[in-house]
Amino acid sequence: MDLSVGTPVDPVPAVVRQALADTSDSPGYPLTAGTPQLRAAIAGWLARECGASGEFGVLPTIGSKELVAWLPTLLGVRPGDVVVIPQVCYPTYEVGVKLAGAEVFRSDSLTAIGPDPRVKLIWINSPSNPTGKVLPVEHLRKVVAWARERGVTVVSDECYLSLGWDTTPVSVLSDEVTGGDYTGVLAVHSLSKRSNLAGYRAGFVGGDPALIAELLAVRKHAGMIVPAPVQAAMVAALTDEEHVAQQRERYAARREILRSALVKAGFEISHSEAGLYLWATRDEDCWTTVDRLARHGILAAPGAFYGPAAAKHVRIAMTATDERVAAAADRLAEFSA
Repeated sequence: MDLSVGTPVDPVPAVVRQALADTSDSPGYPLTAGTPQLRAAIAGWLARECGASGEFGVLPTIGSKELVAWLPTLLGVRPGDVVVIPQVCYPTYEVGVKLAGAEVFRSDSLTAIGPDPRVKLIWINSPSNPTGKVLPVEHLRKVVAWARERGVTVVSDECYLSLGWDTTPVSVLSDEVTGGDYTGVLAVHSLSKRSNLAGYRAGFVGGDPALIAELLAVRKHAGMIVPAPVQAAMVAALTDEEHVAQQRERYAARREILRSALVKAGFEISHSEAGLYLWATRDEDCWTTVDRLARHGILAAPGAFYGPAAAKHVRIAMTATDERVAAAADRLAEFSA
């Protein structure tokens, strides 16, 4: 039972597949900026689901991972600059900083960062991958205010925003956070999780119109273009919430089964109030836990992949079929030290 990778296994919604098929005869070059229909769909979704009411720019991306990896470079981060990333986070944040030749600073505390003028960009991730932690509105406000005082760009990875369980995640673009002023603020989103479109590579970024214009100017020359059929599929996905509700129900059921089984097997669940993972620990080295789980035929991601502070946790993905999740729960019932 492979619960180590968060790749969707459920069907792509029929409405999305139909949109892709209907646009398959697309011999011309697509627009890097996205079709007018896609830009409108993204803007409408950000207004509805993220509570954004001001003037913001939008841009489709080839999934969210390529944007995370290349964003520091695209925004002009250079050697000698510093990029702040969370203590425990998706490894591609660090990779992106290294691609730009800049320095990584891991911190969840604004106080710890200090008055370093080399800081150019700060990543936040809510809901978090891997922990499922959700940052409260007050914290998001503080980060934005801190960054604006110093001319630092804030980028919020919100790819799991639609999958809140114990709490409702808030976007950095929400009026509660920015009040409609998106200066120096970007939010990254993906359709991989909410719509099972990981195979389509469908993502987007919204926020500060000036920063979006900078990204577009580079990306159109670098060939970072979402294919036209995928753009049409994105419109269908962003204008239909019924399939999202159905997928949420699937994940909610799997989450309950896995969470209960892990607790009964002696695990403690940390955070995990949103997203597609359970952040679990037995208060031992993560590789020991990974080995014990593997002996029961269950694969988990070691916390060490996500930063030194995560060395005693493992990430358990809910992205497996109902049958595989049930089988994993049965094997966890036999789990012993």
